[in-house]
Amino acid sequence: MLIDIFHDTVCPWCRIGKKHLFDALAQWEEEAVNIRWHPFLLDNTIPSEGYEFRSFMQKRKGISSAQLQQIFDYTRQAGEVAGVQLNFDKIRLAVNTQLAHKLIALAPVKIRNDIVEAIYQAYFENGLNIGDIEVLVAIGKNHQMDENNLRLKLTANHAVDAVMAESTFARLNGIHSVPFFIFNNQVRIDGSQSVNVFLEALNRAKFIEVLTKQW
Repeated sequence: MLIDIFHDTVCPWCRIGKKHLFDALAQWEEEAVNIRWHPFLLDNTIPSEGYEFRSFMQKRKGISSAQLQQIFDYTRQAGEVAGVQLNFDKIRLAVNTQLAHKLIALAPVKIRNDIVEAIYQAYFENGLNIGDIEVLVAIGKNHQMDENNLRLKLTANHAVDAVMAESTFARLNGIHSVPFFIFNNQVRIDGSQSVNVFLEALNRAKFIEVLTKQW
């Protein structure tokens, strides 16, 4: 089973969707799963130093401080139900996520899911600046990636170019919001959805695969 996941590392609903999908996979147990992570940059205009988080979010959404807090509270509660922490009080910066996505791409396949989760945890639980190279290098190092080699690759210009190209490609192919999931190139799921919805998608993709082979 091939699952393509389009996400951004500062998207709380992407973290919730990831948790729901992985909970569904823990129940499914039909066959081996190959997950491919794809960048979808929600806002690439953010500079490398980032913006103050709450003022940026208020301006972007055109809402008051109280309204923004209501959104944060609602999203945090949804995270708690799913089993993930979304600590918006700790987040100080709205960040550019290009380098975070590059770290995911550089990670060996066997630890890539863990790297994604570590990046989400760094941002949503610890409020770290995941647009900072040293923060990302530390995450990679904690997962046995070579520190010097990783820093060198993250600072290369082509690293960002590749992320930008893939994010643009996603939009040109009809993906306009995240999280977005494609199962076996056939079944598409838009949004975080529930565990049951993901189970249904897995089973539907498997059924299509079997039917296709029979024909």
